[in-house]
Amino acid sequence: MGILGSVPLEDSNIMIGYITLGTNDFAKAGAFYDALLGEIGARRVMANDRMILWGNQPGGPMVAVCKPYDGKPATAGNGTMVALNVGSRENVEKVYRKAIELGGKDEGAPGERGPGFFGGYFRDLDGNKFVAYSMG
Repeated sequence: MGILGSVPLEDSNIMIGYITLGTNDFAKAGAFYDALLGEIGARRVMANDRMILWGNQPGGPMVAVCKPYDGKPATAGNGTMVALNVGSRENVEKVYRKAIELGGKDEGAPGERGPGFFGGYFRDLDGNKFVAYSMG
């Protein structure tokens, strides 16, 4: 059974296709996410002059950075956070360290945050909040 209780994970569809994060420095954001998401095997799967998407499995969820369509400055949402399931505590540590090394800001060092939840929190170069986590 999955976390939803009555929905077996193997029979469910993936609910999230991709998320987009606005950026004020497209080139810097591209380099940041190339290195950061490369830590968990993701690579660019689509790119144009406005958006770059990264993924690590066919049909799996993706992360994208984009120039805001309305031309206004990108801002991080208050209360908004992207959770990256990185599969292991070792990967949590690796992704968190890489984010900080690349200029991301600490929002909570990796550690146990409840029974079976291990996560490390950081903000990217544009202030978007992330948690790299593993369950179990």
